Amino acid sequence: MSELRVFDEGDGSRARVHTRDFDTIRRELGEVGIRFERWEASRPLAPGASQEEVLAAYEGPVRRLMTERGLQSVDVLGMVPDHPQREAMRAKFLEEHTHSEDEVRFFVEGQGLFSIHKGGRVFFVLCEKGDLISVPDGTPHWFDMGPRPSFTAIRLFTNKEGWIARMTGDDIASRFPRLE
Repeated sequence: MSELRVFDEGDGSRARVHTRDFDTIRRELGEVGIRFERWEASRPLAPGASQEEVLAAYEGPVRRLMTERGLQSVDVLGMVPDHPQREAMRAKFLEEHTHSEDEVRFFVEGQGLFSIHKGGRVFFVLCEKGDLISVPDGTPHWFDMGPRPSFTAIRLFTNKEGWIARMTGDDIASRFPRLE
């Protein structure tokens, strides 16, 4: 189940908001410009489904979002707990960074924790199966896939080259809990 915790940026020990209610999560995130939706597959997917099968199952919502937002490309990323590069891949996004385009992710299965630093607060968004999140370009954030990542996500891009992470140099991510 999706979860939102909101912290003051100076205190990662106590959440001001803690909820698993979808409507509350969507409202809280929407107030700071973060899109949060729930999608359903048009057909059942077997574990380990191919990229083509995943994209076919979500063709309607993917096409709608691509048209609405002018997104140009899409792919599917899968991570498994025994992936040989899981530690390096996890570490790559655990530092606060920004992108020059929106970071748009849909969780087909599994989970991941987006931490968004905005307006003096840190929004922890635990995304799970069925969740779409869109973090606006230029928004400082970090992503934690956990020590034993297990997820499949659809990634949507305006321009894959624009999706390069630019580290902010702020060590704020080190002062907040991780996904364990």
